[in-house]
Amino acid sequence: MESTFLMIKPDGVQRGLIGEIVGRLERKGLQLTAAKFMVLDDKLAAKHYEEHEGKPFYPPLIAFITSGPVFAMVWIGDRAIELTRAMIGKTDALAAAPGTIRSDFAVHTNFNLIHGSDTPENAAREIALYFKPEELIDYDRSIQHWI
Repeated sequence: MESTFLMIKPDGVQRGLIGEIVGRLERKGLQLTAAKFMVLDDKLAAKHYEEHEGKPFYPPLIAFITSGPVFAMVWIGDRAIELTRAMIGKTDALAAAPGTIRSDFAVHTNFNLIHGSDTPENAAREIALYFKPEELIDYDRSIQHWI
């Protein structure tokens, strides 16, 4: 099983899409192991987006991600990173494949609803930023055998 970090951004929260997004992930067969509704402070936002520091879009990115509540989550499943990235769709909503979260709900690149880890290394780093080890719930689902 592979773990990944996903975060519904302030625009997704404000638009009432938490249930829709979580439902899609559950129906795909992924398993939620941690979730937290929170507002990011500047320090956590800077750590999360540290690879973008110094780029022209960095200050507006930090301002956006700290502008309201987010829903941080950890999901597990076979090929969880690849699967969730495919379900999320490309950053630019106009380039996202039909049926993806961003194609179905996003309009602007700057308001693209959800973040998803892109590598196992980034998933581990991001999970550690948002969750303590004891906050990750390990449990068996009898349906997992069928997925």
